[in-house]
Amino acid sequence: MLQIDGLTHTYANGVQALRGLTLDIPRGMFGLLGPNGAGKSTLMRIVATLQQPSGGRVTFDGVNVLAEPQRLRRALGYLPQEFGVYPRVSAEDMLDHLAVLKGLSNKAERREQVTALLQQTNLYDVRKKALSGFSGGMRQRFGIAQALLGDPRLIIVDEPTAGLDPEERNRFHGLLSEIGENVVVILSTHIVDDVADLCPRMAIIEGGQIVAQGDPAALIEGMRGRVWRKVVAKAEVEAYRQSHQVIATRLVGGRSVLHVLADSDPGAGFEAVAGDLEDVYFAALYQRRHPAVLAA
Repeated sequence: MLQIDGLTHTYANGVQALRGLTLDIPRGMFGLLGPNGAGKSTLMRIVATLQQPSGGRVTFDGVNVLAEPQRLRRALGYLPQEFGVYPRVSAEDMLDHLAVLKGLSNKAERREQVTALLQQTNLYDVRKKALSGFSGGMRQRFGIAQALLGDPRLIIVDEPTAGLDPEERNRFHGLLSEIGENVVVILSTHIVDDVADLCPRMAIIEGGQIVAQGDPAALIEGMRGRVWRKVVAKAEVEAYRQSHQVIATRLVGGRSVLHVLADSDPGAGFEAVAGDLEDVYFAALYQRRHPAVLAA
């Protein structure tokens, strides 16, 4: 288990990225959901021992990550938002090189693991191809292959499906679900569907704090009877924002579909709808950003 206790971080320019964040992450797929700038990447860099926090504690299977980063690195696989590779090197040679850097010194064992990972990520047939010729989805699958070198017990993937087409995204989901059965896998993303599709546990981060966490199904159940829907003209949206807790809007056929949060029928022609994980997400962000409205 990964345990994060009271983590804080303030950058040199005064920006507070994390504000006393506490979170327990068990084995399996765990979704960390939040908008850009919420603190996700800062948290992932700290857990991956790439950045020291201003305060707090991180423990993985009893190891103090901040005090003994090398012990964590031996158990870590990390796919950041962007990772650099040598573009003219083939996927097979690059993976072999990274395996050496990760301490896999036995040539036969290293070759066996590289081959297995290329097959697992469906890259074996293009193993001799230069990485510069890979599509975005192929590069992400290569990123997972390098993250899996050395049989890590903690895997961090940061915004892994951003920019992928639907086919590659589905393929990537299948790969993540396969590897997430026996180790801790943290999926850090702003894409709600990624978490809904893959993660039995999740947390929502906003403003450097955890604002909701739990089983996605239980969080959705907690929205029962609290989400209301109405189709309005675009010109009316702002007036509804002033009079209702509008958690989300989307355009359908040139008109705006509003979702509002209310414990009872808000009237004005709204109809009750079954909440989904997107409603959970937007409601958590709304409540974090509008504490004065909720207290009124």
